[in-house]
Amino acid sequence: MTEKQKEAKKSHFRFSSVVAMANRKLPVKAAAIILAASTLTSALLGIFRDRLLNSYYLDTYPTGIDAYTAAFTIPDFMFFLLTSGALAVSFIPVFNQRLSSGNKKSAWELSSSILNLMALATLVASILIMILAEPLVRYVVGPGLDESGTILAINMMRVIAINPFLMSIATILSSIQQAVGRFVFYALAPALYNVGILVGIVWFTGGINIFGWHVFDGGIMGVALGVVLGAILQIMVNLFGLFGLGFDYEFKINWRNQGFRSVLKLLPARSLDQGIDYVNTLVTTNLSSRMGAGALRSYQQASSLASMPVNLIGVAISTAFFPQLTEEIGNGKEDKFRQTFRTALSTIIWIALPVSVIAFFARGYVVSFIKNGGDQLISSILATLIISIFANSIFHIAARGFYARQDTKTPFIVSIFSIGLTIILSIFFSVIGCGPEGLGWAQSIGTMLEICVLLAILQRRSKHRLLDSAFWRNFAKTVFATVIAGCVAYSMTKFFPLMATDDSIFTTFPKFCLISIAAILAYIIAGYFLNLEQVRPIAEKVKKLLFRNIE
Repeated sequence: MTEKQKEAKKSHFRFSSVVAMANRKLPVKAAAIILAASTLTSALLGIFRDRLLNSYYLDTYPTGIDAYTAAFTIPDFMFFLLTSGALAVSFIPVFNQRLSSGNKKSAWELSSSILNLMALATLVASILIMILAEPLVRYVVGPGLDESGTILAINMMRVIAINPFLMSIATILSSIQQAVGRFVFYALAPALYNVGILVGIVWFTGGINIFGWHVFDGGIMGVALGVVLGAILQIMVNLFGLFGLGFDYEFKINWRNQGFRSVLKLLPARSLDQGIDYVNTLVTTNLSSRMGAGALRSYQQASSLASMPVNLIGVAISTAFFPQLTEEIGNGKEDKFRQTFRTALSTIIWIALPVSVIAFFARGYVVSFIKNGGDQLISSILATLIISIFANSIFHIAARGFYARQDTKTPFIVSIFSIGLTIILSIFFSVIGCGPEGLGWAQSIGTMLEICVLLAILQRRSKHRLLDSAFWRNFAKTVFATVIAGCVAYSMTKFFPLMATDDSIFTTFPKFCLISIAAILAYIIAGYFLNLEQVRPIAEKVKKLLFRNIE
């Protein structure tokens, strides 16, 4: 063996060791931290992405940025309808049952069958979107766009149409990792998706040359190519997450596999639930496209900002707890399930409530992160979406309380009524001239109603009280501590006002940090004196750090 071969073998061994270490099964707390950190990284990259796009196009080419936003809608809708979270919550409980019973062959047959079926279904959907792009833009998502914007949106939609196919493959690969408690490469995937879009913004918009051959002229269409690149990067990183797992892929759909049939039974209700949720997005896109150039993008940006804390808090914590909830239900441990669910819900409320309040008072700073100098319209829309931040964070764990029991129908039925109400309110507020802000109010009212109904049903179905008196006492204390934090945040925004000259993130970010830190400290101190259960571990660690030398 030559020296080069020996060195290559050593490099391969080191690489394999690193991948194997990253693929270890993680406890819930470690998984939640990794997912939150990954979501934060992805959110920061998303902020940078939106900041570049808004700086380039929102003021100078609002028609183009509206067209780009509209072009995303239908491909995203098909992905949410056919795959997205619908597959994860339907697939993971059944897959876990096969693995826990030692039936690996059935588990891998299930994985291969789902992967092949979803790839086939989304490929058909992608081709249909390409064919029907023109009527979809003209009559569904962009009826208010002018002719140039319509043509641009049609062309961009045809490029982005491949995304449902690519993203469905990435989602199935990530669901397998999530089911077995592997979260490192699963967590990296969303960040790489944003990296792909950033490459599109920075490089593809200037045109593409390969070995001196000019293959693409550039412009905002380059961003659409970056979206496709991001989806490909997601697949690539998720493949690393399967390393050492023993995944035995078969290029066929095994219709006789009982696990596969069980997933197919669970999938329609959750898929329709996801689809109905996204119908509201289609409606708001349609309505906002009629409210003047830039309104569509402004509402989408406010919604994107509102979804960041939801992903950081609700999605990350719920995703980390979900395998444990399914395992406890599968083993018949009802008491442990109730305790785990209360812990997850209380944790989400404890974090989401003050974050929502701080976001309300510091919304001008938050908007300035994605657009130099801020934007009054985006800021006012974000204010109306604050309630939805809190409600949507809770929704993810509330829904998983049903999914852990393999009940996807109840959340679906509740969603039909809540989304129906949201759409009716959106149309009503638009007719009476409330503008994009009315769409935000409709969203907040609908999501708040949805979580109240879901939690009420969970409470009623539980043999013993799922949410006991101790939970509600802790909730009341959390609300009181949040009021104090809100007063501090309001006072700090007056002490550190957002000035007209604050057109740089290096000016606004330190102010935002000071406001947030002061409010959070006030929240934690208030929680300490109120004896909040989530503050106790923090207080104990602080005491150990401060007094360990004295001891």
